[in-house]
Amino acid sequence: MILIENATIINEGQSFIGSVLLEKDIISEIYRGKVPSEISVKSTKIDAKGLWLIPGVIDDQVHFREPGPTHKGDIESESRAAIAGGVTSFMEMPNTHPQTVSIEALENKCKVASQRSFANYSFYLGATNDNINELKKANPKKICGIKIFMGSSTGNMLVDNKRTLEVIFSEINIPVAVHCEKEEIIRKNIEKYKALYGEYIPISCHPLIRSVEACYQSSFEAIELAHRYGTRLHVLHISTEKELSLFENKPLSEKKVTAEVCVHHLWFTDEDYEKLGSKIKWNPAVKTIQDRNSLIKAVADNKLDVIATDHAPHLLSEKEGGCLQAASGGPLIQHSLLMMLELVKQGKITREEVITKMCHAPAQLYQIKKRGYIRKGYYADLVLINPDKPYTLTKGNILYKCNWSPLENTTFSSTIEKTFLNGELAYSDGEVKKVRGKALDFDR
Repeated sequence: MILIENATIINEGQSFIGSVLLEKDIISEIYRGKVPSEISVKSTKIDAKGLWLIPGVIDDQVHFREPGPTHKGDIESESRAAIAGGVTSFMEMPNTHPQTVSIEALENKCKVASQRSFANYSFYLGATNDNINELKKANPKKICGIKIFMGSSTGNMLVDNKRTLEVIFSEINIPVAVHCEKEEIIRKNIEKYKALYGEYIPISCHPLIRSVEACYQSSFEAIELAHRYGTRLHVLHISTEKELSLFENKPLSEKKVTAEVCVHHLWFTDEDYEKLGSKIKWNPAVKTIQDRNSLIKAVADNKLDVIATDHAPHLLSEKEGGCLQAASGGPLIQHSLLMMLELVKQGKITREEVITKMCHAPAQLYQIKKRGYIRKGYYADLVLINPDKPYTLTKGNILYKCNWSPLENTTFSSTIEKTFLNGELAYSDGEVKKVRGKALDFDR
């Protein structure tokens, strides 16, 4: 038994001093007062006085590159970084090489993860215009969701066939997650800026090419379909103030259409392109200060339900060039929790809201069994944070396989001290232990 004593437990909108007992892979008891002496003497004790204890973060959108291109990252390397950042469960996207658009490809990923993942895992099955039969085979208790690139091209995964979309939205009884940017608007904008600059369009034009209107129009169309068919729809990486008008500010339990925001859209603005250039090139693009501030406010207002990363590593050499050359995406999962805790220090969000959006909401939205909360009988996925110990991100402590971060040389106010995975100490004082994650199960 492991007893985490005298921590500030942040859970389900409350903060209190307490202790948590772990037995095997389960939280067996939570104590608000004194721990019974017969329990205390039998336990391996961890003194957590002055530390925050939270549930493990669940990241509902990552790209770990397995089965390819693994020179950028892989399940083992990126899940290792996740554990160091307090992320105990991840849901990985299907736009790999080859793509995860069949049950066989999905099962192959699960097999690799069972052998190599440092964190708990699940995988999306990708939709195409012609794989409806594969989508219908998916077991809703073993798969996190169906991923649609709706209105934005990613290889052959752009789903633009109207009938295919109608079938997915009306007949597939698994949550649908969508990437929404309207391809026609993006193409028109590319031609406009090519006429001005030629093939090398400055990176500062990226949010003008992948514009507010491109995001809004595509999100509008996806939500209209979801309302028509009663689909459980999750709109990924909202990046604009305008899109917020499409979502309701009410409790997650009352919604069938939900929204995710990523940490980079809560942190960076278009003013950062001048300093960081293509290092902060994402799709959808980082946009204005007004967009960022509105997104932060929408987290507190419950228009945005989940905070995630869209972690997508590339080599620095692949990030070189302008809008049409530089790869989109960047590595963030090791530092996403620290980023949000920094916004807490700045008074922009409360610590309880961070835990709700990064831990509780993904578990509730995807109906993950016994994770995402500090509750008796739940899996012991836990994180201890020192809120008063600064942490400086340097080249030397990056665990991403690509070995860079857009946040290099940033000093955060907090430090991730320990991460527990299924009751085992998986990360402590800068060292990741050889603990393996489990496949997520879904209560559907």
